[in-house]
Amino acid sequence: MNSQATTHFEPASPLYSWAVTEMPRDYRPAKSIRVLLAEDQGMMRGALALLLGLEQDIEVVAQVAAGDAIVDAALESRPDVALLDIELPGISGLDAAALLRDEVPDCRVLILTTFGRPGYLRRAMEAGAAGFLVKDGPVEELATCIRRVLTGETVVDPALAAAALSAGPSPLTARECDVLKASADGATIADIAAKLHLSESTVRNYLSSAIGKTGTRNRMEAMREARQQGWL
Repeated sequence: MNSQATTHFEPASPLYSWAVTEMPRDYRPAKSIRVLLAEDQGMMRGALALLLGLEQDIEVVAQVAAGDAIVDAALESRPDVALLDIELPGISGLDAAALLRDEVPDCRVLILTTFGRPGYLRRAMEAGAAGFLVKDGPVEELATCIRRVLTGETVVDPALAAAALSAGPSPLTARECDVLKASADGATIADIAAKLHLSESTVRNYLSSAIGKTGTRNRMEAMREARQQGWL
């Protein structure tokens, strides 16, 4: 860690435009910030845990690789902040954020993702997340964001926030999203109907509506467009 008391970072993203006050090397907090880390890529998860652990006031108390393991890990470890990737096995980080809001309300949630999509940001805020970060900033700035959300602040990239406002909410209904998700990997209409306990005609109606709303030509294009926008 830099030995100077205060350092100003100037990366490309406007999220990181504030002055960052670093802790002195001999600083020993009375109580460390307890962090849960959810990331499915083992190398990324290990590196983040190691680097965050170098911060004098942060302790990584739990690490999970799947979305459906987040709530149980949080109930056991009682983190102050949960740092969640979006695309996880089991359930997404966005769905897990909503569960944490209900099951572990004292835990603040930070979404950390590769994809800065406006739809993801809107869904993260609706799920109760306190921040939305993209995986392209130094770990010192991530640590600063963890500290900021713990004080009650919301940390969001201003450019992404503006994009989310201009894009508006998702036009897809929850059921249309379910049908598009079930369309992955070449599933047939019959497969989707069986999986979602719907009639085949109902599945066709939902797919037709989703295709129209996304301005695409078929269900595979509709699914790709919806994912690109962060609606799924």
